Amino acid sequence: MATKTAPLVSLQAPKDVSLNEIEQELNQIWQSYSPKDHSSMVATRATTFTLIVYEPEETQRLLAMMGFYTGPVDGIDGPRTEAAIRAAQAAYKLPIDGKSSSELLTKLREDLAKRKGEPVQESDAPRYASDAAGSGIADVVASQNPCRIISLFPIAGEDEGVSAQVSAYCPINHRSQASLICCEYISLKGTEAALERVSDMTSSLLISELPRIVWWKGTPNLDQGLFQRLAKLSNQLIFDSSRFTADTEGDLLKLSSLIDDGVPVTDLNWRRLAAWQELAAETFDAPGRREAIWEVDRVVIDYEKGNPAQALMYLGWLASRLGWEPTSRKNEDDFYDLQRVYFTAANGREIEAELAGIPTAEIGEVKGDMVSLKLSSTNLEADCCTVLCSGTTGCMRMEAGGGAQNCQINQVTPLNDQKAETLLSEQLQRVGQDVLYEESMAVTAKIIKL
Repeated sequence: MATKTAPLVSLQAPKDVSLNEIEQELNQIWQSYSPKDHSSMVATRATTFTLIVYEPEETQRLLAMMGFYTGPVDGIDGPRTEAAIRAAQAAYKLPIDGKSSSELLTKLREDLAKRKGEPVQESDAPRYASDAAGSGIADVVASQNPCRIISLFPIAGEDEGVSAQVSAYCPINHRSQASLICCEYISLKGTEAALERVSDMTSSLLISELPRIVWWKGTPNLDQGLFQRLAKLSNQLIFDSSRFTADTEGDLLKLSSLIDDGVPVTDLNWRRLAAWQELAAETFDAPGRREAIWEVDRVVIDYEKGNPAQALMYLGWLASRLGWEPTSRKNEDDFYDLQRVYFTAANGREIEAELAGIPTAEIGEVKGDMVSLKLSSTNLEADCCTVLCSGTTGCMRMEAGGGAQNCQINQVTPLNDQKAETLLSEQLQRVGQDVLYEESMAVTAKIIKL
């Protein structure tokens, strides 16, 4: 069920403008705004940062053009977009689950083609009746940080230049009935080549002297001119490696390369590992077990099959904390995508780690979530055996093998909401260098290169 929210106050619904009129139109919005039009509320303009969203997925834009979605077209998903997807699925008699699909995109494109590309007008009674059906993460961002959001929408097909829209929306802040905290939205749509041609103009739209954050919602493309320019301009370059499904290891190496070049990188998928890291550390907090951690020489990590990013990053974190040096790796072409990684500890002991992709009946919000972890030792006298289990999937292989009876077993409680959009809104509160992530990624890269 979608989360309800206070209504949006629209200072300006999405409006088509020419590229050289963008700043002029945004200024006009604020010049024409009159507090008496909104119950004497005072509106606050962007004052914290510029967020650039590179959005290769077109669902939200098509939903807006066909009248299912009436909020800001910002490339940021959330309950508001999910509610619009459900409305479209109902209209097209598709299974209703709130998730975009190729079938839904085909229906939207066909419907738009029948209209010869003309968007649905308000007089045509949009089928998505009210944004009160769901709140967007952009609303959360705006209510905490009045900002400017620039969304880049690359499209396929013939290069016809770049089209632009501007808008401004303000979620009502219940804590201060006399104020509106607003975000400005700029949407740029065109082919990759067209967007790259106007990259200088995109740079000029960044608010001077304010942080510049780039959320790149695709895989890192180090050779792309637009990517290179945005990486150099950004104070924070944000990815979500759960999207790295075609070449997970190659894309993780690209993130490591960016870090080595001094680019401030953040991976939202790394934040999903926090509960696993904290609980593993807690199991060795007791005085009687603190020294036992150094006896661990066997590691087993199970993850949801399809994306090993979390498993590799977690192993990189564990090795970086315990001073293990990666020495070799062996991939076994089997049903579980099994791979074994070998390390040498500071005292010369060999450590063996096993990573396995576990098939699941249904993939959740995040592809490749960790399922279970086992830390043990070939020293049978060591009190270090620890098993951590996902609250939803459990320790299937661990318990089936009968090896968990002498271990401390704990259930990991994941983050309340692991969606990228929620993690993004939290990350925007703590922009800066993450040394632990960088150190862990350095070891992860060594593992991948073996």
